[in-house]
Amino acid sequence: MSTAGRAATFPALPLQRRRGHNDWGIGDIMLRLQSTLGVFALLLIAFALAENRRAVSLRQALVGLVVTFVTAIVLLKVPFVAHAFGAINDAVGAISAASRAGSSFVFGYVGGGALPFELKVPGADFILAFQALPIVLVMSVLTTLLFYWRVLPPIVRGMAWLLERTLGVGGAVGLSTAANIFLGMVEAPLFVRPYLTQMSRSELFLVMTGGMAGIAGTVLVLYATLLAPLIPDAAAHFVIASVLGAPAAILVSLIMIPETSDARTGGALADPEMAVSGTMDAIVKGTGAGIELLINIVAMLLVLVALVYLANAVLALLPAVGGAAISLQRVLGLIMAPVCWLMGLPWDQAITAGSLMGTKTVLNELVAYVDFSKLPPDTLDPRSRLIMLYAMCGFANFASLGIMIGGLGVMAPDRRDEINALGLKSIVSGTLTTCLMGAIVGVLT
Repeated sequence: MSTAGRAATFPALPLQRRRGHNDWGIGDIMLRLQSTLGVFALLLIAFALAENRRAVSLRQALVGLVVTFVTAIVLLKVPFVAHAFGAINDAVGAISAASRAGSSFVFGYVGGGALPFELKVPGADFILAFQALPIVLVMSVLTTLLFYWRVLPPIVRGMAWLLERTLGVGGAVGLSTAANIFLGMVEAPLFVRPYLTQMSRSELFLVMTGGMAGIAGTVLVLYATLLAPLIPDAAAHFVIASVLGAPAAILVSLIMIPETSDARTGGALADPEMAVSGTMDAIVKGTGAGIELLINIVAMLLVLVALVYLANAVLALLPAVGGAAISLQRVLGLIMAPVCWLMGLPWDQAITAGSLMGTKTVLNELVAYVDFSKLPPDTLDPRSRLIMLYAMCGFANFASLGIMIGGLGVMAPDRRDEINALGLKSIVSGTLTTCLMGAIVGVLT
């Protein structure tokens, strides 16, 4: 949906048992085993889609899986850990508020200012182009300044040291992936924009997967509001999903496109030079780069959504199946139903869940969460609802692909062909990542 910063301010709360007591029945144990099977099945799917299976590091994958599980356990079972993210969340919230101040001053209530009328439909006042996307301009300027002031390069080298010794991931990629916890798919790569041209194919794909495997703070509160009547502590779980998405994205992406190069961007590589003569020059050039980036994002988003609509219009000409027209959402829904079962949902609920995943992939997660909130109360049980909250918590859809291609293509124009080639695969990797999170939650609940 959006690419604005994640202003996550909700403390993580421990998961509640599905039946509200401490005893697990045989059915609960079987569902947890089903989710456990799903974790390994999803990783096998990623391995089957790998570009170079022989290059996949079993040790790296095992370490990545352990790190992801440990992260999930800590965040889901140790609530006070979430407070460690408070300072970062406050910083991101400040950036988001600053962007909103600028957009509301220029565009008025359309840009997020006070409404001159009563809002009757929750979320109807959110306008992507005027409220979420302008943060790209602010982030472009901030990153240009931070590089000119030599603040970010040492952070990149620090991330390189840490991640090279754990998951074998370079510092620039690690910083971008970590930033995706709090920022969107375009703002996070902006932090390492000068390094994008130096990245290997595997590292570039990891940046794209990280962007597809999370949501943004501008919509997090909206989604939490939609699901609050269905899922206790929904906001806290959205925050947990954002954090858990980082190690899970690294795990899945390094299986699908393993690293074959010895270099790790931001580690041994030299810091890139920036043709900036002063602070004011950095602001001007950062704004100019942000404008170009913003225009490309809007154009690609518009075009890809329109193409999906046209594809569904063509499919609607075919004979109806089951009393309803054929659409990309329905086709993907049938494909995703077995995947939902693997995450730990009973089969009679997996079909409905698969339809939600199809809607999320073809349109976006906002439409899917709205449909989710409108389901009859007995359609999905509490455990299945929680799993689906995590499984749909990502930007892996065709509209977001337009945002990513438009954004990264401007930041690294000499890598545009490679970015385009990896686009569809990043939707798959992002979907596998969020489904993996759903399965892990299923194991722990």
